[in-house]
Amino acid sequence: MNMHYRKVKTMIEPQSIMEGAGVRLKRSLGGDALNYLDPFLLFDHFGSPHAEDYQAGFPMHPHRGIETVTYMLAGEVQHRDTLGNEGSIKAGDVQWMTAGGGILHEEMPQVRPEGNAGFQLWVNLPAALKMTRPQYQDVSSREIPEMTMEGGAKVRLIAGHVNGIQGAVNTIAANPMYLDVSVSPNGSFTHAIPQGHTAFAYVFEGKGSILHDEGQDWVASPRLAVLDDGNDLKIVTEDGSVRFLLVSAKPLCEPIARYGPFVMNTQEEITEALDDLTNGTFIWQEGGLPHERTIS
Repeated sequence: MNMHYRKVKTMIEPQSIMEGAGVRLKRSLGGDALNYLDPFLLFDHFGSPHAEDYQAGFPMHPHRGIETVTYMLAGEVQHRDTLGNEGSIKAGDVQWMTAGGGILHEEMPQVRPEGNAGFQLWVNLPAALKMTRPQYQDVSSREIPEMTMEGGAKVRLIAGHVNGIQGAVNTIAANPMYLDVSVSPNGSFTHAIPQGHTAFAYVFEGKGSILHDEGQDWVASPRLAVLDDGNDLKIVTEDGSVRFLLVSAKPLCEPIARYGPFVMNTQEEITEALDDLTNGTFIWQEGGLPHERTIS
């Protein structure tokens, strides 16, 4: 197979917004610049040393039809939901949630001297799984494989495969690759990405150059680089370092209808979700939803 390095298709500057009960964050995906990057629905970067920027958190709220992946860099977030799950995720930890047919949960950052920082990614569920049973998985930092690649790059393997090693989170329906990559000065990182898969790199520290068949594209933090098609990614540094997330997955190629925390395939299903929320029939129960409904 001929090597075809991916180049930057679109460069997105994160938009500063307020979410939840008053949390300041930077949104690169799911906003005005780019609403949907199949199968990825939203990508947020939160982080501040100031308690007033995050302590209000995300009180109890609903989700349906998606999966969320929260990756912490600093601080602590406590969570609980309507299925009885509760716990906390701290620096280096990952939380994966399948909202499926319906769940209410809350995510409350705890005030810490180091502040609070991390990322949240929303991944679409295929139509056949949108009304599945909700699930949670908390993965501690020590469970995430770490490795040093040729070229000196250090990788934390959150999801996917690298050099035959399986990532810590392996039950997401879209089967994404999710890497936290650090490249020192005068270093490089090269990794295969299957042709046809959606991919983006979110640079959150330093800057690096994406080398491709036609030249190079410099990406400095904070920026999200949507990558064009190809079968490999190569990023190099000069006198500075770079740290970025590399995320990719095969597109679902299904219609979507979205309304806040609900992402379905038709507007009728969105209306149904809102009706369920109003009628008290939203939350998934053992045996399925109270009205025994499936998505076709």
